[in-house]
Amino acid sequence: MRIIEACIYVSDVDCAEDFYSKLLGIKPYAKVEGRHVFFKLENSMLLIFNPEYTKKSVDVPPHGCFGQGHIAFAIREDEIGDLKEKLRELGIEIEAEVNWKNGGRSIYLRDPFGNSVEFTTPKTWGYDWKDFTG
Repeated sequence: MRIIEACIYVSDVDCAEDFYSKLLGIKPYAKVEGRHVFFKLENSMLLIFNPEYTKKSVDVPPHGCFGQGHIAFAIREDEIGDLKEKLRELGIEIEAEVNWKNGGRSIYLRDPFGNSVEFTTPKTWGYDWKDFTG
């Protein structure tokens, strides 16, 4: 089993689109103005919703939450230096860096809505990179 989509909630979809487009270096896969923006990653989707709209959705069961959430992206060990440089260039502050006992590494930051965004090496959970590339 794999997670095919993960979701975070924001109050301003346009701001989130700008932030995540720059952070991830990709364009949105789909967008409905004010309601959501979706990003297609290699084998999964990042869904970003405004809960003011999804809590009263008619197409799918209503859902949504308010407050800070968390999302983590897999990153190769050799990409960490490039990520840190990119964050510096974008003016995004690194909230924390963690070197886990099992050899995994994580970098944490916050998006404009207070969501915790993590970039972590697969070793953090006992995986090899090949586990994520098929």
